[in-house]
Amino acid sequence: MKNLFIALEGIDGSGKSTQTKLLAQKLANAGHNVYTTFEPTDGMIGAVLRNILKGNIKADHRTIAGLFLADRLDHLLNEETGLVKKMKEGYTVITDRYYFSSYAYHGTHMDMDWVIAANKMCAQILKPDVNLFIDVTPTTAMRRINTNRTSTELFENRESLEAIREKYFEAFTKLKHEESIFITNGDRSEEMVADELWTKVSTLL
Repeated sequence: MKNLFIALEGIDGSGKSTQTKLLAQKLANAGHNVYTTFEPTDGMIGAVLRNILKGNIKADHRTIAGLFLADRLDHLLNEETGLVKKMKEGYTVITDRYYFSSYAYHGTHMDMDWVIAANKMCAQILKPDVNLFIDVTPTTAMRRINTNRTSTELFENRESLEAIREKYFEAFTKLKHEESIFITNGDRSEEMVADELWTKVSTLL
């Protein structure tokens, strides 16, 4: 049985965390050993990033982009929990965010081509079998964020989410010949989204 590396992408409030859980369950039911993870990680660098996103630490956007890259490399290469290790052990790995998040989020503040070039090593180390993008309107995203959370983070406002969504599509266009990208309409019910994502992933098994 082929083990897969799957990245879920989307703006804040798109439902990635929910869909990660639903997809993991379906893959487990199909006989896969599944490892789910997320970025920023809960490692040392990820902890700094979470404090920046919460507004507890101030940092330039170029610094934030560099920290995300460092966190991602540790996510891949950590000797104990790294994704390269997990893949070698036969796990199907699902990550809630990977490098397309950097292209979209950092690309709103700096040259996207620099961010792509900086992350090239990550793509060489481990490229997703598919990048699943859950596309929601910023209106839907903000409604979910305001309903589900007591506080908002750095990018969680309508203007930022509109710009980030546009940057996602810009990145998809730039890398359409190098990456496997699947886009689903996330404004629908979570069951409909889950069914469509599973239909796509099933073609890779």
